[in-house]
Amino acid sequence: MNAKPGHPIQGPAVWTSDDLTRNDDWIWKLSADELAEIDCAVQHARSLGKPVLWIDREEFPLPSFSQRLRRMSDEMENGRGFVLLRGLPPSYSREEMEFAYWGIGTHLGVAVTQGGRGELLGLVQDEGGTSATKTTIRNYKTSLRIRVHADRADWVSLLCVRKAKSGGASLVVSAATVHNAILARRPDLIDVFYNDVYHSRQGDQAPGEAPAHPKPMFGFRDGYFTGQFSPGYIRTAQEFPEVPRLTPRQTEAVEVFVTLAHELAFSMNFEPGDMQFLNNHLTYHSRTAFEDHPETGRKRLLLRLWLAPPNSRPLPKGYELLWGSIEPGVVRGGVPSKYGWRDIYGMRAHEEGRLTHRSII
Repeated sequence: MNAKPGHPIQGPAVWTSDDLTRNDDWIWKLSADELAEIDCAVQHARSLGKPVLWIDREEFPLPSFSQRLRRMSDEMENGRGFVLLRGLPPSYSREEMEFAYWGIGTHLGVAVTQGGRGELLGLVQDEGGTSATKTTIRNYKTSLRIRVHADRADWVSLLCVRKAKSGGASLVVSAATVHNAILARRPDLIDVFYNDVYHSRQGDQAPGEAPAHPKPMFGFRDGYFTGQFSPGYIRTAQEFPEVPRLTPRQTEAVEVFVTLAHELAFSMNFEPGDMQFLNNHLTYHSRTAFEDHPETGRKRLLLRLWLAPPNSRPLPKGYELLWGSIEPGVVRGGVPSKYGWRDIYGMRAHEEGRLTHRSII
């Protein structure tokens, strides 16, 4: 990828909805041999009698399929930044789905926590909320439309266990394509994206820490681009009196971004067994509202992983606060748990700050 401020980004990460419609090579279908290997690993991992979160890469052997997963990792970081892995058997039980998904994830990166609950294998489902708040209810726990955003992890992945009665389409857009569209259509605003704007920390800050922080919406380092940010967090930051008010140009820039992101987005529907992987530096995602089935056992359910891969990119200065490190290839990102690593893993011998990629490289 060729990326530097003030210039169009070039490379495979620049793609459009039409590109994905014309060419479906972003869908990686699991072969019969790969499915057999995954199933063997699932049954082996279950036979160990451990909770799914205790399973590591060595306990989920994928001798052949792991080679394809390495190619997928390269596509995620140096290609489109977007892959749909299709074909896990819908006939799998919920437990088998969890073991298969977690096990595949161990070959791609280290799972990081997704919020104060300490979720490593998150559940994306409607918990009956009628609105989202910045501290207690997240949109992914409702049936509401989710606005365009990027998550606080290098990669985000979703596995469809059950789909909704209707709606719930996934929308994905290239961050580099949005950047280039802004540069082409509103070059007078591009500098706003390269400079600091305050973002809410959504109640995830530690006691005594500021509830919002400044960082640019677009960043560059060593030729690598990151577009990781969420417009909603900029709006929420304005609720705090100590945060500087948005200037008219900043307000307009955010509005232009949202308009272009939705205009350029690609819409797709999940089928049970589909696994979507997104690089949060290279893509944004959102979701349409959905109507669920009334029966509990048929309600829409997705599993979610936030992953820190060993081939991640360097990040610009200013990202240290939320990411922990801006250096490439380290375990970083995620939302701090209120419970700590030991409670998350059920007394497993992990301590905060000691997770590494030693079992992946």
